[in-house]
Amino acid sequence: MSSALVVCEVDDGLQEKLKKFRFRKETSNAAILMKIDMQKQLVVLEEEYEDISLDELREELPERQPRYIVYSYKLTHGDGRVSYPLCFIFCSPVGCKPEQQMMYAGSKNRLVQSAELTKIFEVRNPDDLTEDWLKQKLSFFR
Repeated sequence: MSSALVVCEVDDGLQEKLKKFRFRKETSNAAILMKIDMQKQLVVLEEEYEDISLDELREELPERQPRYIVYSYKLTHGDGRVSYPLCFIFCSPVGCKPEQQMMYAGSKNRLVQSAELTKIFEVRNPDDLTEDWLKQKLSFFR
């Protein structure tokens, strides 16, 4: 192989933000959108969103670039209980540059471990990122 797989570190400020996000008290859907700074080889915060639906979030994603998303989702169960699962979503659209895809894929596990996330999902087509898709993925964890 001509180039070694680069695994990016997670920015310290982002790590702190993820920790705070994990213990947030708000009851609305929220998201942290992250990208890789290719020059620094560092996973960094791109944007933070409060009270955002997956439909709205989908509109914020670039068409041909991968992104990491941590999404706090208000899930109402069939019996009326409400939970707030914290979901990690790796969005890697078809048509991304191969070196970008490799860098994002190679760095995903480090980010997941540092954020201590357990609900990990991947989507190749951003149009698939819907509430029904997420509910279907989360049904596995019940």
